[in-house]
Amino acid sequence: MPTFARAWAKAVTGTSYLPMTQTQLEELLQRLTGELADALQSEPFDLRTGHRVGAALVAAHVASAEGLGRTIEVIQLRLLRDLGLCQEDAQDRMARLLATVATGYSRAMHDRTLDEQESIRRAGMVAREQAERALRESEARFRHQATHDPLTNLPNRALFTERLGAAVRRPDAGDRRIGVCFIDLDRFKVVNDTLGHPVGDQLLVSVAERLRGQVGDHLVARLGGDEFVILVEDTTCTDDALKVADAALAAIGEPSVVDGHELTISASVGVVERPVTGTTPDDVMRAADVTLHWAKASGRGRWALFDAERNELELNRHALSAAMPGALDRGEFYLDYQPLVSLTRDEVLGVEALVRWRHPTLGVLNPDSFIGLAEETGLIVRLGDWVLNEACREARRWLTISPDAPFISVNLAVRQVHVAGLADEVRALLDRTGLPPHKLQLEITESALMTTTGEPVQALRSLAELGVRIAIDDFGTGYSNLAYLRSLPVCELKVAGSFVAGLQAADDDPASHTDERILATLVSLAHALNLTVTAEGVETAGQAARLRELGCDAAQGWHFGRPEPAVRIHDRLGHRS
Repeated sequence: MPTFARAWAKAVTGTSYLPMTQTQLEELLQRLTGELADALQSEPFDLRTGHRVGAALVAAHVASAEGLGRTIEVIQLRLLRDLGLCQEDAQDRMARLLATVATGYSRAMHDRTLDEQESIRRAGMVAREQAERALRESEARFRHQATHDPLTNLPNRALFTERLGAAVRRPDAGDRRIGVCFIDLDRFKVVNDTLGHPVGDQLLVSVAERLRGQVGDHLVARLGGDEFVILVEDTTCTDDALKVADAALAAIGEPSVVDGHELTISASVGVVERPVTGTTPDDVMRAADVTLHWAKASGRGRWALFDAERNELELNRHALSAAMPGALDRGEFYLDYQPLVSLTRDEVLGVEALVRWRHPTLGVLNPDSFIGLAEETGLIVRLGDWVLNEACREARRWLTISPDAPFISVNLAVRQVHVAGLADEVRALLDRTGLPPHKLQLEITESALMTTTGEPVQALRSLAELGVRIAIDDFGTGYSNLAYLRSLPVCELKVAGSFVAGLQAADDDPASHTDERILATLVSLAHALNLTVTAEGVETAGQAARLRELGCDAAQGWHFGRPEPAVRIHDRLGHRS
């Protein structure tokens, strides 16, 4: 029996991968040989042994067609001989037993294949589930990274925009309202510049944590830099959004200790609160951005609430500002002239050039509508140069009609006064037009002459030496510094119309008496400095009479004449000559 088992082991070795030693294989086959021998000699003859032997071979990984074939071959050739069995039915029993071995082997192989397939299927399912879970986790991480700020871990601009859009476009909009608080830290750049960006980043993290803790029920996002935004959904009124703004300002204003530095910072907040119906996310954010600028401009450390009327006015101002350069190129500006009349001789001494804008859609615009915009944008220098050139050319035309034509008075903006080479430009203009210097008066505001030194004052002195008249416009509303009046080349003071307006008040009105005393003082002061005084804004005969009594030299206003085109002055000069 051991000899047969060794022969069997030798026959099947190499036909399959066997996860056992040769000794272990021989021991297994020795046991199976015993079972086969018992089956061949047992009564009654039991064929189930063959099935068990075939299944055992497969279980032991003797699992190949070659391995089965060599097993059948070695059993058929040697087993009966080695057992010494020679009964008449021994060969028949052997054939039937080998058939059952093959059947058991095949069934076991089939079952093993099914098991392996099931194992493979289950392994595939597990692997797929693991891959899908890893993919979901990866997508979640990626979405979090894509929708959250890496520094503060707050939602970023993308997620805020998504949430705002969803809130505005909800199908159940109805009467729902929405609020947005747009936050910008005040002077945050100073922290970065003085303490470094790492400290600035830690301060941003601290601000984010405080905002999240203070208004945690609402979406708090960081848009970038030092800008944060809070989405206040389902507001019932404006106060709901304003309460959130107040809470945000309080949270940000708390002192923070960052890297050993105790820091206190403030913020400005633009607040928008409106019905969802009829608005868009872009509209809301544009309004919030505009309102944030209002808060910054009004002093920082506060909130500002969006006002549609104010926004409309600012949009109109922006449109006018953008249209001004083209309007100047197209010749849409023109000049009117208002007389300056002597109160003692009742004659026209000069005329002031007043610029107008003939706007193609808005009609004629007075200076109050656009001069401030021109000063803000810097276009005032170009516009002022045009006014000065146009006025001097017109004044020279009047001289061809009458040598006694009035002088021309032109306002110079602060930026014009500070342009280098002002005196040379005016001198060249007078040479080019042929206008005598004494026929030109330049009106300067007090704010343009805050000091009595520097290039602007030197330019005015050069012009005064040339013969150009220098007047201080709107005197009494600015700095009213007596020192510069004493040292500047000024020949005239134009008293602001606000003082003249008080002269028409009732005699028992204390304000009327105050204005009179101020006017009397200004006239006395001017005369003491050898200056003439012109009162602006004279609208009534009573005001003119009282100004004469106070010793005022000249006046300007509707009582003496409204601004009019150059042609009318031209015509009157022609009639007079």
